[in-house]
Amino acid sequence: MSAGNTQPGSALDLLLDIELPVTLRFGRTQMTLHEVIGLDSGSVIDFGQSAEEPVEVLVNGRVVARGEAVMVQGNYGVRISQIESRRERLDAAPATEGDQ
Repeated sequence: MSAGNTQPGSALDLLLDIELPVTLRFGRTQMTLHEVIGLDSGSVIDFGQSAEEPVEVLVNGRVVARGEAVMVQGNYGVRISQIESRRERLDAAPATEGDQ
């Protein structure tokens, strides 16, 4: 089959199988190099966000949803409570490494 004879939807079907990185962001903070070097096992990092605030779900560096952190059979999960609109997802700039 040549590229000109592809069936409608087949290109979309290929795209739907692409794996993307999914990141959960519980908060963020900035630390000096001195503070990072001083971290030990048991150290606590304050992310400046209360436990009741929504967790951000990022796909490929863009916030696509927010939700609540939950436990599912002993594993962490997120119960989605808000999904960004399609326009907001497309317009949002990807998070930089420093933002994550």
